[in-house]
Amino acid sequence: MDVACVRVPREQGETTRRKLADAGLLDHDHEITHEDGTLYIPVTDAEAAASVVDADAGGEDAAVAVEVRDLPTRETQQLPDDILGFEPSYERLGEIVILDEDDPDRARQIADAIVASDIPVETVVNRASKVKGDLRVRDWDVLVGETTEAVHREYGCEFLVDIAEVYFSPRLATERHRVVQQVEAGERVFDMFAGVGPFVIPMAKRGAEVVGCDLNPVAVEYLEKNAERNGVADRVTAVAGDVREVADDWTDWADRVVMNLPHSANEFVDTAVALAGDDCVLHYYDIQHEDDLFGPGERAIRQAVADAGGEYEVEVLTRHEVRSYAPHEKNVCLDVALSR
Repeated sequence: MDVACVRVPREQGETTRRKLADAGLLDHDHEITHEDGTLYIPVTDAEAAASVVDADAGGEDAAVAVEVRDLPTRETQQLPDDILGFEPSYERLGEIVILDEDDPDRARQIADAIVASDIPVETVVNRASKVKGDLRVRDWDVLVGETTEAVHREYGCEFLVDIAEVYFSPRLATERHRVVQQVEAGERVFDMFAGVGPFVIPMAKRGAEVVGCDLNPVAVEYLEKNAERNGVADRVTAVAGDVREVADDWTDWADRVVMNLPHSANEFVDTAVALAGDDCVLHYYDIQHEDDLFGPGERAIRQAVADAGGEYEVEVLTRHEVRSYAPHEKNVCLDVALSR
């Protein structure tokens, strides 16, 4: 049957599908099909889907399009909603399903429904704490299964991650892709808070030489495994420790610095400036009140440059809202060029 569908490269398929699902635009009556490395995702409103895809394409307008195509009718699939009678909220990370339920009885009910549904799953966990400590990890209640390790696929990369040992957010895939698309082959990049490598690995795949530092030694072990897994180990240096204590080895080195530690990146701006070469772009992440989303970060960067002798011109390239974080607060990113 001829239906409107989004045509997208396979490596962008899950992110695009999730974006369309969040917008309520997926056509659940027809199958997603694939052909020669391209996915065709059925949608209920071609015009609205085109708008969503354009907003998410990150400048790759040739890679994503909406067209009419003959797609097969979908066989009935049992979802948790069908079993529960309501639509539960959950995230998927590989074969792990992540819940965020305050009521343990409700969490158990949802977990049982997920297992009974047609969703492929090995583990169901419920958040038992907020992100805590310098290592940014959570406690989890494992409701189904045993392992908290999974393989997450994102824009053609694979990340092995243990959510009980390291911080990782699949929700930031689109933002990571936005930044990664700016990287050119031959660049030297320093990721100050690298985790398991969701910035490091795709940047290295684009031909950059990348140093990834993290305070969590387990995260650094996974970073090394992921560099091997994705065939970029020769372009990745993984460093365990406080970036303020190890940065001396890369002073005046970086063409690009990633600072994804939103609650306290301002404490590390002087180190970022020390890492910067003659021309360097900082990707500075912050969480601020909507009354002044970007001012604190910009002031912190300009002050750090002044404290270092004022030898850089500072230009804000992009003021970007990543996502809502809390009532009246947003996670934002400043892309800032430093030029001697």
